This record gives sequence, structure tokens and C-alpha cells, in this order.
Amino acid sequence: MGNGPPITELHFAEEPSVEQVPGPHSKELLDRQREIDSNAVAYPRRVPIALEEARGATVRDVDGNTFLDFFAGIGVLNVGHSNPYVLQGVQDQLGSIAHTIDFPTEPRIELIEKLREIAPGGLQGASNVVFGGPSGSDAIEGSIKLAKHNTGRHGLLGFEGAYHGTTAGALSLTAGKKFKEGYGPLLADVVHAPYPSDSGADDECDRALEAVKRKFEHPYGGHEAPAGIWVEPIQGEGGIVVPPAEFLPGLRDIADDNDALLIVDEIQTGLGRTGEWFATDHFDVTPDAVTMAKALGGTGLPIGAMLYHETFDTWGPGGHVGTFRGNVPAMVGGIRAIEYIDSHGLLAHANELGDFLRSRLREVADTTPEIAEIRGKGLFIGVEFVDDDGNPDEDLVKQIQHRCYEHGVLVWSAGSHGNVLRLIPPLVLTERQAEVGIDIICDAIQATTNE
Repeated sequence: MGNGPPITELHFAEEPSVEQVPGPHSKELLDRQREIDSNAVAYPRRVPIALEEARGATVRDVDGNTFLDFFAGIGVLNVGHSNPYVLQGVQDQLGSIAHTIDFPTEPRIELIEKLREIAPGGLQGASNVVFGGPSGSDAIEGSIKLAKHNTGRHGLLGFEGAYHGTTAGALSLTAGKKFKEGYGPLLADVVHAPYPSDSGADDECDRALEAVKRKFEHPYGGHEAPAGIWVEPIQGEGGIVVPPAEFLPGLRDIADDNDALLIVDEIQTGLGRTGEWFATDHFDVTPDAVTMAKALGGTGLPIGAMLYHETFDTWGPGGHVGTFRGNVPAMVGGIRAIEYIDSHGLLAHANELGDFLRSRLREVADTTPEIAEIRGKGLFIGVEFVDDDGNPDEDLVKQIQHRCYEHGVLVWSAGSHGNVLRLIPPLVLTERQAEVGIDIICDAIQATTNE
């Protein structure tokens, strides 16, 4: 028997219920937000909604409209909104102690032990965990320090299409120019190599690996050999790009040959999102370090962490710190989320629903030339759209997204050109919700492309 209620009992409803959107109360709050909140606010510009409560894979706005949530806080809510099994543990912990810096607590030790048990490859049982700041960007910053400290080198190697966060070091590794404009100079000697797709040309992976190798070994490569390689096992913001099977093993070989660290960014793909505990598991590779955040807090509580091979635990006391590295309620959230996923078979469930959603999208693609490709693993899905000339079509994705919103399904976008429809629902999405949701999404695609 699973920990907590079955997934069918987590939600407001199996289907959306939408009348007027945005409703009058939502409009009021959206107007107030525009007056006093930061211009940096982004999501309400695309999905004009003011939220009041949420359960499972459903959210309800302040006007009583109920939506199916197919982006889960951008991969944060893998076990759904307000999962009662997770919430009960968090609430109990809040009544005890919440902030402990890095003094030992039972939840801290238990979460580390659970992460060691589910870690990819040879990291299982042979790793340490460090908590720092509460975000994914903070976890990346910690990984940069780990690589520099253990190699004595300062250069970094990332990939075109990558997103690793927006603090200074993480932003240096992030490839998107729009995120960097006006904030340079960033870290020195950061280079980006091509990231291959498993649907690309036959030699695309070989060429990408050769480009990485040159940055380490070519005598006129332009800089010292990097301290490490930072890679998403499946690119998220880059457009749900799945690399060829040999790509990560190839990076592992290059890192080994050049005494560099292979650091895998699982901030969006981790904790079951792709149908494995970590997306790295799809590629039979042992990284030197794995960065985590997003779903790690279980119910949306902020927590960032890095799991790394014990060989690299060379820091002294205070070698990496952060005020909120002792967020015990978030640690309890992580423990209970892992337990819920495990006891309810959500890894297999994510694979089954993901296969179903992609199959329905492929049916639509057969009669929709605007769909260039359907990608992903588990419940990490991207649909790429192009115009009549084969160019990226961001406007079309925006229109589809808005049509989905009007009919009660919340989706988001991705891709270097914003032309990828991104579907990342909670792992607790039911079969019925998947059927209803994908019907609405497919209808929106067909209606928009037929206009």
C-alpha cells in the first residue's frame, strides 16, 4: 500500500471547468500586480491568471475556474500541488524546528541517505550531498566551486541551448543571450559547444564530442582546459532536446581523459520527471556531480542541493555555505516526495502517460505540417512548431498556449526560438486527466494551425 492517498484522490476534478477567463477578480489582481510588482514578472503576461488554491494536477483561480496544470510550476510539483502526504510531514516539521543551518537533524540525514540510494550509476552509496542556497542557480554555483576547487582550473564548458540559472556563474553557463544582455562581463573562459539531438544528422554527436574534445586538448584551443563539463541530460529551456545515447558516455570519457568533472544538471529533469529518478539513468553514465532543486522540496518549498562523488569531498569547514542550507521542512518535503513517488509507482506511470501523450501528438502531427518534431521522455515533452518556410514559429506556440488556457489547460513554451510547446505535468496526473488534457491541447493545435 502506498504512502498517502492514491493519485486519483489528489485533485479538484478530472476535467477543467472554465467560464470567463480572465475573470473579474483575476483582472483586478493582475492590474494591481502591474502597478506595484516588478517589470521582471513574466508568466502572467502569457497566462493572465490569478491563483487561489491548487490540488494535485489542478489549480483554481480567484474566480473559481479550475484548470488542468500541464507545467507544474516548471517542473517543481512532481507529486502535485498540496500533496497531503507531503504536506502533513512539512506541517509537523514546521511545528518543531524549521531553520537549522547545517546542524544535524533526522530529516537532513534521511534525505541525504535517500538521495544516495537513488543516485545515478556509481554515485549510489558513494556520494556526499551539500546544501547551499535554496535555488537551482545556487546549486550550479556550488558545482562551479566544486570543479574549480578539485582541479585548480577556472574555465567552464557548457552547451548551446543550455539553461543553468541566472546568478553570475550559472548565467555564464546559460547559453541564452537574452538572459545575459546588459549583465556582462560574466565569468572568464566559459565556452559553449554544440548540443546534439538524437533526431539529428548521423554524425551530429561525433561532431559535438569532437568540439568538446578540442576545447580540452587542442594546443590552440584558446584557453586552459576547463575545470568541468556542465550538461543537461535532456535540455529543458532549450526545447526538450534528447541527446543521442552515446553523447553523455562520450562526455564522461573526455572528462576522464582530461581530469575534469562531469556535472549533470538535473534541476528540471530530476526526481522522476523523465520516468527515471534522474534523466542520467537513461544513458548509463555516472557523473561526478548532480545538481538538484525544483521538485526536491516536494511541495514547492525552495531547496537546492548537489550530490557528488565522495572523492571530491575535499572542502574544509565552510568550504561551501548558505544561510538556508538547513531548511528542514523542505528536506521533509523531499523525503516524502521520494517516498510517494516510490510507493505509488510513479516512475512507471510517468513513462506510460508520456508514451500516451506523445502518441496522441504524433497522430495530430500526421496531418499538421507545422509540427516539426515531438520529443521527450516520461512526462517531459516538447512539440516543435515551424511556419510554412520551415522557420521557428514562436507566435503559433503563443496562440496554442492561449487557446489551451481558454479551455482550461495550462501549458508553457521552450526552445531557443520559443517555438516549442512544453508539457511537464505533475507525475500524479491521472489517465483521465491525461486524456482530457491532450484532447484540449490537440484541438488547440488543430484549430490554430487551420486558421
